Amino acid sequence: MSSSPVTRRPSIYHRVDGAGPALTLVHGVGARLESWDEVVARLQPRFRVIRLDLRGHGRSGRIEGACTLDDLASDVRYVWDELGVKKSHLAGFSLGGLIAQSLALSDPQRIEKLIILSAVAGRTEEERARVVQRLKLVQTEGIGSVLGMAEERWFTPEFRAAHPERVAARLKELRENDPRSYAAAYTVFATGDLGDRLHAIRNPTLVATGENDVGSNVRMARMMHERIPGSRLQILPRLRHSVLVEASNQVAELILDFLK
Repeated sequence: MSSSPVTRRPSIYHRVDGAGPALTLVHGVGARLESWDEVVARLQPRFRVIRLDLRGHGRSGRIEGACTLDDLASDVRYVWDELGVKKSHLAGFSLGGLIAQSLALSDPQRIEKLIILSAVAGRTEEERARVVQRLKLVQTEGIGSVLGMAEERWFTPEFRAAHPERVAARLKELRENDPRSYAAAYTVFATGDLGDRLHAIRNPTLVATGENDVGSNVRMARMMHERIPGSRLQILPRLRHSVLVEASNQVAELILDFLK
């Protein structure tokens, strides 16, 4: 009698900095835990900051085959269990913000306060078509096919002009992803949407995004704010998507103010 193959969890790399109440940070698609470095520098004097490389990213194991939103959420649960964390504040950026929404719905008892940063929910048909088009490019032509679009969508013109080396470093990080792992994780980002379930989130929540972020836009942020009872909304003037790079101090202050 044959048995179904057992799917093994990829190895999940994680790091802890500082001491105090637990605060877990989840990065975006194609990034890694170091994307939070400048924010963490401001947070670790007051919090035990927990970060991980999601499967398929950084020093964690690659994604083999299909990947689901709950697979990625389970990476966070795994790290909490490994560290003996019963309850944590949780902040997620972009894909990490979608994962944070998922965890607030599945494991609300393990989350103190929730921060959804530059994330997606309730895409319109037009918005869904655009992100699926980028997904098809990634699947057929590879990561290099979206680098130019990423630079334009992620950074303001003034930041690109003043800090070309930092923009180049972020794009290099994106380019160096394992292609199949990136395509699998981007599929979750492009197709995942919990907009219809957000009303069930009961954790104290902050929703924030950049004023000129075309993918994780203000309309989505306002919708999340309206659907999550008692949530707080913060629109970051002028900024586009890559707020962890371009406005790390501002993001750190937002988090500190919300969690104080």
